Amino acid sequence: MEVGQVRQRRLADNIVEQLETMILEGTLQPGQRLPAERALAEQFGVSRPSLREAVQKLAAKGLLTSRQGGGNYVSENLGSSFSDPLLGLLEGRPEAQRDLLEFRHTLEADCAYYAAKRATELDRQNLQAAYDSLQACYASGSKASRAEEGAADARFHLAIAEASHNMVLLHTIRGLFDLLKRNVVTNIGGMYALREESRRMLVAQHGALFEAIMQGQAEEARRQASEHISYVQEVLDQSQQESLRLARAQRRDGTPKR
Repeated sequence: MEVGQVRQRRLADNIVEQLETMILEGTLQPGQRLPAERALAEQFGVSRPSLREAVQKLAAKGLLTSRQGGGNYVSENLGSSFSDPLLGLLEGRPEAQRDLLEFRHTLEADCAYYAAKRATELDRQNLQAAYDSLQACYASGSKASRAEEGAADARFHLAIAEASHNMVLLHTIRGLFDLLKRNVVTNIGGMYALREESRRMLVAQHGALFEAIMQGQAEEARRQASEHISYVQEVLDQSQQESLRLARAQRRDGTPKR
């Protein structure tokens, strides 16, 4: 039997693999600047020429971008599933809002389940910080704008995705972050206008979800996430039905009388 020669792997390829893993797991995020070349070479225990070769390979793949005199950055458009024009189209369509909520129902329930099972101490610290920021918006009442509250809400759900340690779930949520944030802002406005208890319900639901994850109760976390999205769907369905009834009544009122 003829045995082929085993090719030794280039050091740069090992560096590429490590950096790709850091991007996939969310350690390096879109738009983030890499440490200085000297520091990164020391961190990996490699020479600067090997590091430069690895950076060039990642840049050729579209994962990194280099700026003249400004270092190397993770590409900002990684995971950008929706362009701004499409965001605008989706934002103005009630059926798209409903579809996104249905998508979130499945996605975020799974994120919560795995976050409760897999969250590390560092994940719990990050989740605590995101939850505290959301609670600060709730506590400030009308002083926090809907945009601020929506962003804090979306960041809380993103922190849950990060704690899930599922790379596909994380990058799906991260790619949808702008759409998710706009969806939350739109939902908040409609819910608060329709039901006085909406803010109190959202505070309680987020609190129960947070506690379930922090205590490692996976099935409870899944249930709380599912019930949270179901409540939002219920209120917004009611809002849409009331809008349809109002439009129907206005059309009748504008019909010429015989």
